[in-house]
Amino acid sequence: MFEFITDEEERGQVGIGTLIVFIAMVLVAAIAAGVLINTAGFLQSKSQETGEQSSKQVSDRLQEVVTVGNVNESTDPNSIKTVNVTVTQAPGAGEIDLANATINWIGPDGTETLTHEDSGDTDWTFSTVAVKNADDSTTVLNDPDDRFNIVFDLNDNGFGDTNAPSNLEEGEEVTIKINTMAGATTEIRFTVPQSLGQKSAVEL
Repeated sequence: MFEFITDEEERGQVGIGTLIVFIAMVLVAAIAAGVLINTAGFLQSKSQETGEQSSKQVSDRLQEVVTVGNVNESTDPNSIKTVNVTVTQAPGAGEIDLANATINWIGPDGTETLTHEDSGDTDWTFSTVAVKNADDSTTVLNDPDDRFNIVFDLNDNGFGDTNAPSNLEEGEEVTIKINTMAGATTEIRFTVPQSLGQKSAVEL
């Protein structure tokens, strides 16, 4: 016995098949759109984060105000036993914590890498002293008017920091590179005067 399929039944089957394909396409498109949206959001977030880091590397810098050397007048010739670098925030800089900074000292005795004295490092370290501070922070520059001294105690014939290089003699040159936690670098160069005379302190 033969079963006849009418045109209406054929059209119904084709319609159902088309509907299934359409629904499948919609689902695939929705999933793809979701993936694209998530990926775009992730890339935007990473891009923004990278941009902020790059901005901090440029802006979160220190600015030198003055560099002064304390003279050991008992040595012959006289020598610099302590270097005080007064710093402030560079224009447009955000909060800078000097406790998280690292400093490269490039001097006559070679290159040294220093951390803050609070880091617990047993090698030569630098210390900080607040000259002008808007709050009670002991290492953080967070106001344009803040001024901190970065102090480098040299060996001073064993009476200073025994891990430090020797005192600076007349005419010697030093380069200091201060690297903040944000990755910004401030370079300071100075030369000891050719004659220290009988001065207790000199501007470098």
